[in-house]
Amino acid sequence: METFQRPELKDRDPSNKETDKAALQAIAQAAVDVELFTLPLYMVSMYSIQGMHQITSKGNDFYRGRLWPGAAPSRAPSDSANAQAFNHFFSVFIDEMLHLQLASNIAKALGVMPSYNSPALVNENYGWVCYGPDNTKLPHILDFQDTVGDYKKIKVKLDALTPEQNGLFLAIEQNEKDALKIIDPDKAGEYFPKVPFENWKPGQDLPMFGTIGHMYKCLWQYIEIEYKDKTSLFQYVFNRGTLERDLFNAASSYHKPEYPKMPTMASGEATVQSALENILNMINAITDQGEGEGVAEWIRERRPALLRYAPVEGDFRPDEGALDFDYPSYTDKGDPNNPSGQTVSRSQNGGLDHHDRFLAIDELLKAGGVVTWDQWHAAGNKWTPELLMTNEEDYKANKWNLPPADAVAAALNNLKADDPSGGNYQTFSQAAAGSIAGITRVLKGFWTDETTGFPSPSMYGSGDRVSICWAVFGRYPDITAGIKAKTTGELYHACQGLELSGDRKDSCAQVEVFHSCRGSNTCKAEGGCGFVQIQGQSQQCGHKVLLDHLQPTLKVQATKPLYSAPSDNKCASFGGCAVPISASQLYPIPDSTHPDEVVGWMELFDFVGETAEPQLIKKGMQKVLQRYQVGDRVYDIAWDAYVKVLEHRQQPIPEKPEKDSDLRLAFPPST
Repeated sequence: METFQRPELKDRDPSNKETDKAALQAIAQAAVDVELFTLPLYMVSMYSIQGMHQITSKGNDFYRGRLWPGAAPSRAPSDSANAQAFNHFFSVFIDEMLHLQLASNIAKALGVMPSYNSPALVNENYGWVCYGPDNTKLPHILDFQDTVGDYKKIKVKLDALTPEQNGLFLAIEQNEKDALKIIDPDKAGEYFPKVPFENWKPGQDLPMFGTIGHMYKCLWQYIEIEYKDKTSLFQYVFNRGTLERDLFNAASSYHKPEYPKMPTMASGEATVQSALENILNMINAITDQGEGEGVAEWIRERRPALLRYAPVEGDFRPDEGALDFDYPSYTDKGDPNNPSGQTVSRSQNGGLDHHDRFLAIDELLKAGGVVTWDQWHAAGNKWTPELLMTNEEDYKANKWNLPPADAVAAALNNLKADDPSGGNYQTFSQAAAGSIAGITRVLKGFWTDETTGFPSPSMYGSGDRVSICWAVFGRYPDITAGIKAKTTGELYHACQGLELSGDRKDSCAQVEVFHSCRGSNTCKAEGGCGFVQIQGQSQQCGHKVLLDHLQPTLKVQATKPLYSAPSDNKCASFGGCAVPISASQLYPIPDSTHPDEVVGWMELFDFVGETAEPQLIKKGMQKVLQRYQVGDRVYDIAWDAYVKVLEHRQQPIPEKPEKDSDLRLAFPPST
């Protein structure tokens, strides 16, 4: 195997194989940690940018005339500094998701099952302890206490998009040359380790790398170690045939590869040499998109064959045509001349590395044009119905049974005004933490079980949960506290008043079961919104699979499936989506293959015994079913199903809550 390593790494003693393997695999997990670390941090600041968005989807006009709190990628970013800043930031955020995928696939190829809840990032309650007002460490990379000048003041904390916070992001994405300028010369020896790590033993902490690029440089150097017995470390660790996943370059009738000129999986060709080349090109892509120079150039200089993969200006950019196809602009019927905001954001920024994009944001911040939600609140702004409308004509033309804009505006104002003790803010913070925890729980399954889909809906939902906290309180959601642990054996419920095992009357679901994606709920009766699925099928985030040990349910008619009812799902992944249920959540058509059929039917379950085992409800030999149709409010159907379960139990029927709670009015619907 041709190598460009230092001489001492081309003829290494084979007795070092196990230690070298442990170091290589530890770096692979560190890479996953670092890429994952950026996502909540960036997301919190990105959604601090004040703005509104429409909720649109193909096939319905439920939310015509409506706007929801939270910025979104813009098709015309030159219109405002906020739109420009958000587009720059959004393109970085999506790249970081790509980098997490690449790092995970590299780890799998190197024999590592990645952890997405590493103690380097979170505690046992999914609290992101890597962030905090006194934290100074970028995990595995740099401690700002070891820097000089103003860099020593940087804190690794959640915050609005400010010049100071953007300074943190610039430091995260900096190259080795710039990092060397800010590290205290007396501390420089503690960074930028040489491979192999001196005196390092398996189980010890890794040395601090100084930059993300240097971490990948060390990964690359370990991968190419050769031994005196004519073997290589990569041959020794290569996990041939392991499950790798590809969200970005998947090819289907509804998705075109977004990066068609670059590899996104390691072992697709199944040979040692081709897998090695793929991994090195993936490392090249990550470092080139991130810091833009230094390590990426270093790799290309030592691997001339990699020159066929051009810098960011070329093969590592997303393909604009694919983005237009994958993310159509529904508000303009997918008009290719009026692309979606995601297409504009990512294609216009694709030629810039992350450091340059944050430099562009820095200029916007210094010019004073970017307004964040905390500034919006500090200026004395209040929510009005008009802020929640695209225009009065479209708002009045909406035919669906949605809460009026004045009710939603009042709820947004009430949640802040009626919160002297901070309980509402804590609930919204835990809602965001729970939504993100749902993602990380699903990610483990995504890389171990090919039937588990990537939690794309939960990614969107977590953005909504972060945005709504900013919009209501003018404060970031404090995801460092995590979420309260569930009580073993307790039967939780999905929404306002739908309590089967206690007497909470009008109370909402307990915050420890809040989530934003089907498949990320944790057990029975916790499935909430309108993402209905066929009963007997386990619906993971964005992916459907019929479990072998379950028989498909009987049909109402030969061609009519039965669906799972909201708040009455038999177990985890059998529910709908999003707890609590948004007051604006409506049902889509039951079957997209039969768009003219507007009625669907649901099976119902009771939960009996100490373990609350689900039991199909029947009246005699006939199943008791719940009817729903297009445009029905999901909460109304959940209440009707709840009543049928109580009737089966022969329990008193409570009064339906007179009005939607402020929490449910404030939360946007899932789409």
